[in-house]
Amino acid sequence: MEPPTAEAVLQGVFTLYNDPNNVEKEKASKWLEEFQKSIHSWKIADELLRQKHDLNSCTFAAQTMRNKIQNSFHELPETAHESLRQSLLEHLSHITIETKSVIVTQLSLALADLALLMSSWQKPVATLLQRFSNNANMMYALIELLTLIPEEVNSRHLRLGANRRKEILLDLEADSTLVGEYLTLCLVNGNESELLRSKILKCFTSWVQINAFKLPEISDSMIIVYSFQLLSSGTTSPDLHEAATDCLCSLLHCMELNNSRGGLDDKLFGGIMCLEEAYNMSVAQEDLDKSMNLCRLFTVLVESNLTRMVALSDDETPHYSVKSLDLVLNCVGHYDYEVAEITFNMWYRLSEDLYQRNNYQLTSHFKPYVERLIAALYKHSQLDPDHDGLVSGSFNDFRFKVSEIVKDVIFIVSSISCFKQMFIILQSPNVSWESSEAALFIMQNVARNILPEESEVVPKVVEAILNLPENCHIAIRYTSISILGELCDWIDSNPETLQPVLNFLLFALQQKNGLATAAANSLQSICSSCKKHMLGHISGLMEIARCLDGFDIQTESAIGLLKGISIIIGRLPGPQLTPAMQELCSFQVEALSRLTNGDDDGLDGKKSRSDPAFWLDRLASIYRHVSTSERNNEVNPCAFVIINNWNVLSRALERYKNDSKIMERIVRCIRYAIRCIGKQAMPILEPLVKQIITIYSGHNHSCLLYLGSILVDEFAYEDGCTQGLLNMLQAFIEPTFGVLQMENGLKNHPDMVDDFFRLATRFIQRAPLQFLQSPLVTPIIQCGLLACTLDHREANISVMRFFCSLLRHDRANDLEPMVQSILASHGEALIMNLLYASVFCLHSNMLSDVAEVFVEIKQHSPLQLEEYVKKAVDSLPKKNSGGSVTVTHEQMVQFVSNVVNSQTPRATTQALQDFARLYR
Repeated sequence: MEPPTAEAVLQGVFTLYNDPNNVEKEKASKWLEEFQKSIHSWKIADELLRQKHDLNSCTFAAQTMRNKIQNSFHELPETAHESLRQSLLEHLSHITIETKSVIVTQLSLALADLALLMSSWQKPVATLLQRFSNNANMMYALIELLTLIPEEVNSRHLRLGANRRKEILLDLEADSTLVGEYLTLCLVNGNESELLRSKILKCFTSWVQINAFKLPEISDSMIIVYSFQLLSSGTTSPDLHEAATDCLCSLLHCMELNNSRGGLDDKLFGGIMCLEEAYNMSVAQEDLDKSMNLCRLFTVLVESNLTRMVALSDDETPHYSVKSLDLVLNCVGHYDYEVAEITFNMWYRLSEDLYQRNNYQLTSHFKPYVERLIAALYKHSQLDPDHDGLVSGSFNDFRFKVSEIVKDVIFIVSSISCFKQMFIILQSPNVSWESSEAALFIMQNVARNILPEESEVVPKVVEAILNLPENCHIAIRYTSISILGELCDWIDSNPETLQPVLNFLLFALQQKNGLATAAANSLQSICSSCKKHMLGHISGLMEIARCLDGFDIQTESAIGLLKGISIIIGRLPGPQLTPAMQELCSFQVEALSRLTNGDDDGLDGKKSRSDPAFWLDRLASIYRHVSTSERNNEVNPCAFVIINNWNVLSRALERYKNDSKIMERIVRCIRYAIRCIGKQAMPILEPLVKQIITIYSGHNHSCLLYLGSILVDEFAYEDGCTQGLLNMLQAFIEPTFGVLQMENGLKNHPDMVDDFFRLATRFIQRAPLQFLQSPLVTPIIQCGLLACTLDHREANISVMRFFCSLLRHDRANDLEPMVQSILASHGEALIMNLLYASVFCLHSNMLSDVAEVFVEIKQHSPLQLEEYVKKAVDSLPKKNSGGSVTVTHEQMVQFVSNVVNSQTPRATTQALQDFARLYR
């Protein structure tokens, strides 16, 4: 853009905030956005801050300055860093009590980021304290700065690099005493301003979070004492209460991280244990925010002691910190379930630790606490006495979380013990419906763990469910139906109960208001677990399938029910299987046939019925779950049905080729059809390939590439198929590369990258010789080299697997010379791109897939790998934009050595992650 003037920017800001014309506002917004990206914005933002024209222009200028330092610091030469620092310090020195907080924050962020990036600025914290600590007007701004500097150390925008970050953290640790003294002074001398006190606490917390303070030195800190005073008082404001909670939680996290035990540990533990009365007061005053703060603090106290609480409990005596669980359980008993929810992750961590140790005596110490937890969750799970209908909304979300936590901890108290305890509640005289339903809900979550031979309680529960009175609450009936599904393994071992259970569920299928959906889900579970016994009920199941659209069932549950029926059909003898499958498919195929012919009459008028996806998903479920056990040379009894239905799917491909969502459903259905009958799908292979090539040339649906990979997987071994499949790949390449070579093509089409390289990988796995001999290999490799930097998990995995498959072959076979030739031509560029991607583009958790490629190259030649890695490392920048050293010569040598000498992919991954941190 042309160099703008300060006046033009002022006019743009004025238009953005004041012009009533939305079109003009939009134009101004886009122009200002472009301005912020330009190199001219540095100078003009500085000028606007000096002019102090109005609030909006100052805010915009401060935001621009912060944005430029965070994202475009590399634009400034090192010689300009000092003048930028002086300018920002000058702007900050003019801050007064009246200065708007948004401007203070943006300027403080800009200076904080500059302090971290600018390696020539030695001891920035000490400089700031020296310059501003005696200026009362600067107290707020200085505390803001001191808060932001440690918070920004780990900012992903700044990419400081591990060396610079380590240098900064050492500096901050050295300056922490000065900061602690200044904050204490502000607390002592400050006025009664709650805002100031809150900022002091937040600043102290930010220094604790980066582990800058030496914990023994702050054990007597006035700020910690003040935090306890605030939490003990019933009159503390909400902001101060939260800030004090954050402060103590951060100290607990810090101690856990450092495994630091001693004076501060004892003070925190004792002090927090004494806050029970404060919690009880918050409950009495119905101050939910304070109750939640204190619950969070108690939970963090347990979490910070969890390791030693478990490890240091012996067979006879639990560790003393176990008593902190009483505080947490007190909170779980709060009248609002949101408070209980805060503790859930802690219970999960405790259960994981105990499960891994598998020590009955140790687990028994925690049994009473978990029993109390489940009792409290049972109470929280109760609906209101006047509630109509089923559980819904946020309470349904909470009950889902209760289900998860009960399943996590139940081994500590045993499923049958819990089941019996809830059954006792059900048998209590005059028990309310909501208590009964909550007990059934807890039972539902442990029912699948009940041993099949249990004969004391489960038969009574099943009998009670089967004899529920007509007038019982709908929520009780719903939960009871769900329990039967969870008891599917028990029913399989007690087949005498199967017939009455099926009768009960069939009756429920004909109900409305959610009961039919619950019945469908339970039937699916019983079909999956009771396959042998359900064979005798196939006629009833087929009748259910015929009437499926007459039931009030959610779409997903209907598909699940078809899955259950399909599983049973798959166990039928061949002569019975074919007609049963044909009939089951016909309900879906007939509807699809009408839709593909443009005739949706007779689909009962419901909108969902005229959506082809509705029927395609059902048909896909059948194809996926009818699993047969014929021998290799036998005809698959499903083949006749699937080939017979092909014309309808072919017409669907043609009719819906403009709709990517429906195309994905059709492809999914075809995929399961082919997987079901394998090479016996040969009659449809040629017409299918021709059709998807034609459609893909005009409509670049990546799902067609995925379907291509399925065809290669199934048919590449078959005589006469390989060349046709290679022709298919060649036909796919031109339209695919046309899309991916557009501006941001790779980034905007990750699904296409994913599916294309999955297809290429299948060729390497199924027909390596033919693939490597084809002229398609080189352009695909070149595309893969560009795609290495794509920061999309699935797409990047597919690219890495392609390269691994390309390199992963028996070194003694005929392919080795071809692979060596590929490595000689592309190996250096591959390692160069992979290392660049690892450092600048990919998330740390994606580097394990990159490491696999390094390992494969090493298998061919460690010397080649070493040469490539050395060149790749040497091409990377050695300094960052702030002038600090990103990577030393010793670190480069060490990285090359680590990669070349690593014995496992995990070690290579670690080497890449450590090296990437030097640039992040």
